[in-house]
Amino acid sequence: MASKIKKGDKVVVLAGKHRGQEAEVVAVMPKDDRVLVKGVNIVAKHQRQSATSRGGIVREEAPIHISNVALSAGGKPSRVGFRKLENGNVERFAKKTGEAIDLVRDRESKRKA
Repeated sequence: MASKIKKGDKVVVLAGKHRGQEAEVVAVMPKDDRVLVKGVNIVAKHQRQSATSRGGIVREEAPIHISNVALSAGGKPSRVGFRKLENGNVERFAKKTGEAIDLVRDRESKRKA
């Protein structure tokens, strides 16, 4: 099954202290059901000094659960659906607006390869 939220998607945070904020997905961790969103859930991490990096307090994004984000369709949260096209391709689309997001499976490129 294809992922409903992918790296590079614009998402809206649904829960937590960053609720309502719109940002881009940096990484997806499907085994943990978590996503890393740019500028959201910033935590302070105490890092020990090593040969390559200085020690100190480092601020970085922490992953949040995938259920706490939704795809942004026109600035509003939307669910993601999959639909099969006439030519056999499968695409992701925003259920709120009905607009296509991207192709998940392209049958034409598989036949040429």
